[in-house]
Amino acid sequence: MNRRRNAGIGLLAAMLSGLLVYGLFQLQKLQVTREETVEVVVAKQFIEAGRRLSEADMTYKRISREGYEKEMIIDIGQAVGMETVVPLGTNEPILGWKIDRFHLLPSRAEATFQIPRDYIRSISNGIRAGDKVSIYLSGGSESSKRMFEPLVTVASVKSSSNVEIDNMKDPNLLSLAEGDKERMYASRRDANGMIEYINLNLTESQWLAIDGYCKDGLHQLVIAYSPESLQLEEEDHS
Repeated sequence: MNRRRNAGIGLLAAMLSGLLVYGLFQLQKLQVTREETVEVVVAKQFIEAGRRLSEADMTYKRISREGYEKEMIIDIGQAVGMETVVPLGTNEPILGWKIDRFHLLPSRAEATFQIPRDYIRSISNGIRAGDKVSIYLSGGSESSKRMFEPLVTVASVKSSSNVEIDNMKDPNLLSLAEGDKERMYASRRDANGMIEYINLNLTESQWLAIDGYCKDGLHQLVIAYSPESLQLEEEDHS
């Protein structure tokens, strides 16, 4: 009886010892894997250019340390609220240059249109590149109305000499050349000057609607800075 008990205890001890050795092996293997790999942020699925990224669009993936590049994002929080400059493939590591908070290029479904001056009744002077604006239709026999429910992105605003309105004390172009995007954005918002030309990122259907109403001269646009734009900026920075 004692022999059977001792044999059982020996077998159990051997099994526990084996499990302990296996567990240590797995821990060592995990440690080696962590030392040889880096966890980076990747796109969960294909993401088109011009898309604002949310946490649900991204996940983490381990890649070999040899394949790691400094431009790769390693914290999802750094990419949330940013916009894609180029399309991202499924499981593709997200590089810093592929996303931009102050992205002014049109999205995949848009193009940048310069709005003819005779199409415009008024533009809020505080509008700067990167702002979101509301477009209203005025004139004709019908009541004035908001043309598009979604806000429209301003690509650029220019003076009568067709020069980008800028802050002369801290020029936007200088900030751009130095790669200081925060200062570049600030200089655009602090710029002073009368807006004569405005470029908007519009879908084809939006532009055709504007052109259809305004080309006969009976209707004009009122372009207004929207308080909804400020709310979106606060959400981006929260």
